[in-house]
Amino acid sequence: MAARWYVVHVYSGFERKVAQSIREQAQQKGMADQFVEVLVPTEEVVELRRGAKVNAERKFFPGYVLIKMDMSDESWHLVKNTPKVTGFLGGKGRPTPISDAEAARIQHQVQEGIERPKPSVTFEVGEQVRVSDGPFASFNGTVEEVDDGRSRLKVAVSIFGRATPVELEFGQVEKL
Repeated sequence: MAARWYVVHVYSGFERKVAQSIREQAQQKGMADQFVEVLVPTEEVVELRRGAKVNAERKFFPGYVLIKMDMSDESWHLVKNTPKVTGFLGGKGRPTPISDAEAARIQHQVQEGIERPKPSVTFEVGEQVRVSDGPFASFNGTVEEVDDGRSRLKVAVSIFGRATPVELEFGQVEKL
């Protein structure tokens, strides 16, 4: 049998612990060859904490773990009987594997998230923001343009009664 990707539902917040537990149990029971890969899909995001940019990790699918494995009664029982696992995604009987294309898309998304961290906050044109850093700190303004690629905004700030466009980084503004 060829290994296929399966989605396992787990307690939210225990994804890493479950993945590690499955790897260890497979090793102990001599079934490591049936488990090709155990994946917790995550991406890097840039957050602002106390005025500093911090890289953090965000899960794409909280409460789910992806496993590429050969499905047999033994491997099914190993995963199903792992603590904090609620079951496989699929019908009542046998779990349904996801398509290879779907698995490849998720892996690509994970790889992209590692290579280019995304900002954890998104801004929209017309949104009201407050400048929290730089020479225009404590000014309020309206978002005129959003450049996600460069993580920059063009904000119209009212200076002496006139709207002045100012280019700022995502980290220099906060939503109102």
